[in-house]
Amino acid sequence: MSKEEYYSTLAEKILEYCGGKANISSYTHCMTRLRITPYDSDQTDIKALKQLDGVLGVVEAETLQIILGTGVVNHVTAAFSKLLSSGEDFNLKEAAANKKAAINKKNATPFKLFLRKIASIFIPLIPALVASGLITGITKAVVQAGWLPKESQIALILTVIGSGLFTYLGILVGINAAKEFGGTPALGALAGILIINPEIANISLFGEHLLPGRGGLIGVLFAAIFIAYTEQFVRRFIPQSLDIILTPTISLLLTGILTYVIFMPAGGFISDLITSGLLAILQVGGVFAGFILGAAFLPLVVTGLHQGLTPVHLELIQSIKDDPLLPILAMGGAGQVGAAFAIFIKTKKTALKRAIVGGIPSGLLGIGEPLIFGVTLPLGRPFLTACLGAGVGGAFQAQFQIATTSIGVSGLPLTFLVHTHQIVLYLIGLLIAYAAGFLLTYAFGFKDEMADEFD
Repeated sequence: MSKEEYYSTLAEKILEYCGGKANISSYTHCMTRLRITPYDSDQTDIKALKQLDGVLGVVEAETLQIILGTGVVNHVTAAFSKLLSSGEDFNLKEAAANKKAAINKKNATPFKLFLRKIASIFIPLIPALVASGLITGITKAVVQAGWLPKESQIALILTVIGSGLFTYLGILVGINAAKEFGGTPALGALAGILIINPEIANISLFGEHLLPGRGGLIGVLFAAIFIAYTEQFVRRFIPQSLDIILTPTISLLLTGILTYVIFMPAGGFISDLITSGLLAILQVGGVFAGFILGAAFLPLVVTGLHQGLTPVHLELIQSIKDDPLLPILAMGGAGQVGAAFAIFIKTKKTALKRAIVGGIPSGLLGIGEPLIFGVTLPLGRPFLTACLGAGVGGAFQAQFQIATTSIGVSGLPLTFLVHTHQIVLYLIGLLIAYAAGFLLTYAFGFKDEMADEFD
């Protein structure tokens, strides 16, 4: 069987166990997971999904998250998309009824639903963030090492390529936010421009000049969500013949005024609160705070809620020009890798060894899901010792206040995003997390009888 046939077959089985085409409300994917929103969750066969060859795990959250691993998820999602677009369309009235019944039945808190929407805004941006971050980080490292003159054309070109996203990130966030909350993406882009437009520096309100970018991504989210809801509200009162003219104009005008009077100051206040709060936790808590944050990250990955931290990382970078939180959380994957090595040495199960060999490369490169869902989480105790190993690494990163200048994949690739003078310290912390995860798992976390299911 060719790889294309394998991906197609896997997509067919996933669609079948998710209740078929008529039960799929929406879907997307991130770096490792196919995220599906079914109309009726009772029609999904979770047990069968978990047993599929190629599925590393399944997370039942606000969306059904099927762990496939980096690289694989792109191909399976493409095949999944073809299956949904082929054949006859499903009954829209029936699907709508299923959707309503599922919403009424599911115990979804408003906070969880909101958090899912926020994560959905940033998940599509992750590949661009990773690419831009790595190019920026590698360029800085090469320049500071003296291998490339700072004013050379090559260095300037690479800097422009890497930094462009972060200059105009507010526009992309505005587009995704408006789309997620039912508005027109182009109006969401305008909401982002309202915040970052350099011309607003000429505006003075209440005796103070406005500062371009003030409010950051928080302000952009406020403006984009508001313009989406305003557009929907205004449209209800505008004749269809005038909708294309009046609805966007009124929406933009109202949003623009409120952005400069309310959203930018409020966003700036919240941004300062997040930044000062996290910095205070790290400064007061020190190594203890680093241990707790590092150890608690893997459970967030299991639930998929770690994607909700993306705006926090970006806000830190925009506010204080670096991110001391990301290196601490990156230790989660390192503790996982150390635990996996310990299991590999101790186990005699061929299938388990094969699963570890398949997941280790991704783990070293900062993609932890294959090891989490394929190895440590099914075994139980090794997942806990991996968390403790991550905590040890997180304590080290906090002690030396390691910080990144951009956001990207954790593990070894994060080396290029750390301040150049801190690279060695970051790598030492990474090795400490590997070693702690290994030692704790080898000594206390694993016995071969735990792996009977891998026979």
